[in-house]
Parts: sequence; C-alpha cells; structure tokens
Amino acid sequence: MKGMAFSSWTSWLMALGFIVFVAMVVLSIRRNQGIRRTLFAFPYGLWIVLFTLIPLLLIGYYAFTDRAGAFTLDNFKMFWDSNYEMNKQLAEMGLDPAALGLARGNVNVDTLIYSLWMAFLCTLICLLLGYPAALFMADRHFRLGSTLVVLFIIPMWMNFLLRTIAWMSLLEDNGLINTFLASLGLPRMQLMYNSQAVLLGMVYNYLPFMVFPIFNALNKQDQRLSEAAMDLGANAAKTFIRVTMPLSLPGVISGITMVFMPSVTTFFIPRVLGGGNTEMFGDLIERTFLSADNWNVGSALSLIMMVLILMSLSLLRKVDPEGEGGSMI
Repeated sequence: MKGMAFSSWTSWLMALGFIVFVAMVVLSIRRNQGIRRTLFAFPYGLWIVLFTLIPLLLIGYYAFTDRAGAFTLDNFKMFWDSNYEMNKQLAEMGLDPAALGLARGNVNVDTLIYSLWMAFLCTLICLLLGYPAALFMADRHFRLGSTLVVLFIIPMWMNFLLRTIAWMSLLEDNGLINTFLASLGLPRMQLMYNSQAVLLGMVYNYLPFMVFPIFNALNKQDQRLSEAAMDLGANAAKTFIRVTMPLSLPGVISGITMVFMPSVTTFFIPRVLGGGNTEMFGDLIERTFLSADNWNVGSALSLIMMVLILMSLSLLRKVDPEGEGGSMI
C-alpha cells in the first residue's frame, strides 16, 4: 500500500484542523455550562473526527498533490483528459501529441455522463413506480397498505450484495426466465451483461429509498385538507393535483436525492449484472485506486463526486429545510 508522506503545508493544515476541533470542544463546554453534558457527545464527536473528518482531509490531500507530495492540479486535468499524463510525457520527450494524432481522452468524462444518465433513468423509474406505491400505502382506506410496507421492508433485511447476486439466477442464460422461455418453445434472450440488466438491478435495490420518504410525507398530511378541498367542489383528481401532490414534494425531493446519488456512485451492480461491459463512475474510482494504484487521481475523482453530493444536499435543504420528507419510516 502506498505510504503517506505529507508535505510541510499539509502538516500545518492538519494542525490547524486539530486546533479548530479543540476550540469547538471548548466552546461547546462553555455553551453547555459545564463538561458533563459535553461528555455525552464526545464519542460521537470522536467518531466523526476519525472516520469522517480525517478521511476527507486525506482525500483532499491526495487530490491536490502528486506522488511526491507537491501541490498540483494535474489530477483534475487527468479527469478532463484521460490522455493528459501520456501527452505530458510525450511533450517532455520533444514529441507533439497533436502531430501523432492523439486527441483529448474523454473516457472519464463519458463515464461520468453515462453514470449520470443511468442514475437519472433509475431515479425516474423509481419515482414512477414509487409514488403510486406510496400513495396506496398511505391511503387509510386501503386495507393492504401495511402489507405493502412490510413487502418493501423485507428485502432490505437481506444483504445488498446477496440481493444483487440473486438476480443472476433469474437473468443468466440458464436462469429461471430463459428456462421458462425454453419450456414454452421460445428463443432464449440475452438478459445479462448489458445496461438494461444494470438498470434493473439499480431500480430493484434503490426503489425503497424512493418509496419510504414519499410515504412518510403522505402519511403525515392532514386528511382534513383533502376533505375541505372536496367540500369546496374539487374532485379527486383536482384534490390530488392541488393539495396532495404539493404537500408531498418534500418527500419526493428527498427520495430523488436518496436514489440519485447512490445510483451515480454504485459499482457492484454494474460489475455483477453488467459483466464488465458497462462501467460507471464508482467502478472508475475503484479501478483508479486499486488497479492503477493512483490514489491522487482517485481522490480527485472522489472529490468531484463529493461536490455533486453537496449540490444535491443543498437542493434538498432548499426545498425541504425542515427535513419533513427525509425519514425512511
């Protein structure tokens, strides 16, 4: 594993971060008028520092440094141009990459665009399937609502990896679906190792993360508002459009956020159901870290993904400032 040799400016930065943390602890003690109440939050604060703050500092350090520990922005240039390092070496040898016909490599950018497109499709399908399901589950007159809640929760008790691998027994060439088609005299279909199989696995795994925030928002609505709208002459469709749907928007935005971001960064589903024929941004980050052993570029890619996550969270905060639709139960 690559050693961590920090430069002087990074050591000063970490020392500054430690001083800020100590200052926050002192201010917390003064605000709580004693150390007794602060001690209850100390394990959580220590956990945040060790497993959140320090890893983020390491990612930032590697993203803005080269293998020698010097400050550089080449890692982000390699994201934009996957041939940047090779072209740079050719230029140092006195060769012109343009004359050799070497254009900008767009593999990384295309992978991000493909991941965003797949995440968009997954989020859209989950919304189209999840909203009606949440609407039925939240309907107090629908007797099977609680049963649907249990049916959505039960698969989440199973390990994420096992749920994904289980689809292989259904979609592979000799799986249950193709065996059933062959028994009917129909030709077998190629259901595995394509984008459709990856999208199916993503929708299956992330659908509950869309359903439960919407269900939570719908379940907390005051039914008297819908009754008042109908008393004023609105039919069921108009009541849904003018009352129910606007009040459920916090849950919709929360569900979109909780589905979209994991979909962009997923890497196990494309590997199993895509068979290596499809690569998403999470696979690119993992390959850069483990296969290429390039922590600097991998950290830069991770930092780019974290920026997308922060943008998504800021959107959620603006639409749902009180977090009303963010609960899973």
